Amino acid sequence: MTKFNCIIITGASKGIGEGITNALINTGNHLICISRTENKELKEKAIKKKVQLDYIQYDLSYTPDIDKLMTVVFEKIKDKNLDKLILVNNAGVLNPIGPIETCDSDEIQRHISINLIAPMLLTKEFILKSKSFKCEKRILNLSSGAAVNPYFGWSSYCSGKAGLNMMTKCVAMEQQREKYPVKIMALAPGIIETDMQKTIRSTTEEQFPLKKKFVEFKETGKLESTEVSGKKISEVLLGDKFESGSYLDLITL
Repeated sequence: MTKFNCIIITGASKGIGEGITNALINTGNHLICISRTENKELKEKAIKKKVQLDYIQYDLSYTPDIDKLMTVVFEKIKDKNLDKLILVNNAGVLNPIGPIETCDSDEIQRHISINLIAPMLLTKEFILKSKSFKCEKRILNLSSGAAVNPYFGWSSYCSGKAGLNMMTKCVAMEQQREKYPVKIMALAPGIIETDMQKTIRSTTEEQFPLKKKFVEFKETGKLESTEVSGKKISEVLLGDKFESGSYLDLITL
């Protein structure tokens, strides 16, 4: 019987997540998309190409039920005939922007819940629930250049992404002792035209002094489309150079 890949993608309905999902709607893949809203175009494309695509609506800012969420996810997964089982921790937010003393406390907590706590809990549940699976298992954490470079006004975003990178390294180390290990890596996708970029361009220079630079990225055509980015990421995701514990910045490639 032909083997297939099962790929779980968070934040799949728009932005980079939509680009990744779009690139993966191919025969041999079963996609499980987690997001607050459904993307009807992706569902229609999957139906036309006869690719199984399941949508689970969930707000990852609410972390107490992530274990229940992953129970629902794994009820849809059959370990027989699996070539690869993959989790893509893509969902993320940028706000709040500005010097930390000007940021709303609830927004800071929501940000860290989505960008760091949720991926950690999803990773935990993925490892637990797939422990006996003998297929290749991978986790890709969507990182950013902001994980390794500080930016004025991005204390939440830089901290969350830096934490995600360190979590990636720790889990990779832990998995070395497992019989059926999970490979995990972090990837910075580059500068992509998403709602996040629109948010950056709508800030004031008091909130984010580098605003002008990001406006220039748009005006000079330096922003990559989510479609192109999604294809590049999907190639890393399924390729044979998936190095556990590593951090890959696509902007340098």
